[in-house]
Amino acid sequence: MRKALFERLEDLVPQMIDLRRDLHQHPELSFHEVRTPKLIADFYEELGMDVKINVGGRGVVASLEGAMPGKTVGLRADFDALPINDEKEVPYKSTVPGVMHACGHDGHTSTLLHLAKALHEQKDQLAGRVVFIHQFAEEITPGGAKPMIEDGCLEGVDVLFGTHLWSGFPTGTIAYKPGRIMAAADSFEIVIKGRGGHGGIPHEALDSIVIASQLVGNLQQIVSRFINPSSTAVISIGSFHAGSAFNVISETATLKGTVRTFDRDVREKIIGYMEQMIKGTCESSGADYTFSYDRGYPPVVNHEKETVMLKEAAERVADVKNVIETEALMVGEDVAYYLEEVPGTFFLTGAGNAENKSTYPHHHPMFDIDENAMLIAAKTLGEATLAYLEQHRYETEEVNT
Repeated sequence: MRKALFERLEDLVPQMIDLRRDLHQHPELSFHEVRTPKLIADFYEELGMDVKINVGGRGVVASLEGAMPGKTVGLRADFDALPINDEKEVPYKSTVPGVMHACGHDGHTSTLLHLAKALHEQKDQLAGRVVFIHQFAEEITPGGAKPMIEDGCLEGVDVLFGTHLWSGFPTGTIAYKPGRIMAAADSFEIVIKGRGGHGGIPHEALDSIVIASQLVGNLQQIVSRFINPSSTAVISIGSFHAGSAFNVISETATLKGTVRTFDRDVREKIIGYMEQMIKGTCESSGADYTFSYDRGYPPVVNHEKETVMLKEAAERVADVKNVIETEALMVGEDVAYYLEEVPGTFFLTGAGNAENKSTYPHHHPMFDIDENAMLIAAKTLGEATLAYLEQHRYETEEVNT
């Protein structure tokens, strides 16, 4: 079955690329996806597969029943885009101003759809069930994973596999990691409230920009001086907004940023230290403030047994040239919620290729993927799926015997 599956996936590559490019030209922001979930549902309906729409909001879930009984494998892909203007000059450039697929979710979607098509064509040889989970709104908390889980997308699922096309690794690479592979991703907003005034008479004002600037530096001391160096953590300010005129001291300054951690205790310590640092900086200057903190996705924690199975599956795929254990990444992913419910693993499929300018980082306006990576992702997910179903089929047969 593997040989036939892989050959069929190779045949489907042109269609896989065409669909990915169609999605790239028509991106939709998180919680605003309309065209994309309809396209996904239509694809499955044309195959004659059981499909559910509006799962948890805008999610789509399709189910493939094999001819023989067995376990159930869940495969997950996301399909939302980002509020970034596409600056690539390619035929499939985004047609929506200010919105683009800058993270590879278009490739995830096309990969999973065509793997589903190839598996569906061989369902007579399949022992078990495969559930294809197409998730909306991965990019913005609270994300689509939790409501989809609450709406039953994991019902009956025994194991879950998922992958992320990753421009940071060259095409032909599969990167795995048992345990924590991605961080908890939180966000915060700090508003410094000073007293506005004339830029030429600063002593009569209370300069929110100066205070906020001091705070940016002070916050960096938390990770470097208050958190154990052996604990991994990041505090980054991504947005600093204040004032609108060159000669006016701004009444307020707003800072927005993110905190990334792997350990729950470290996360809570950082929140406490931030509150102390903000309060102390503002009180010493006579300013007021507001501080809001949003706990985002939990860390992505891969299960040991399933990760080893994935690694071994990747090593059997001829197109995979390099299987490596990656270091933990400080990015966040709400695939974490699925892995809190069922065993499984989330891995990275290298999609970087300097020859076609696909080595820009994720969330960059020039971001692209090496489309050849989609075939590698599909084969690796397919191999892992078949390996899991076959292993448990043999176990079931031995028990029955």
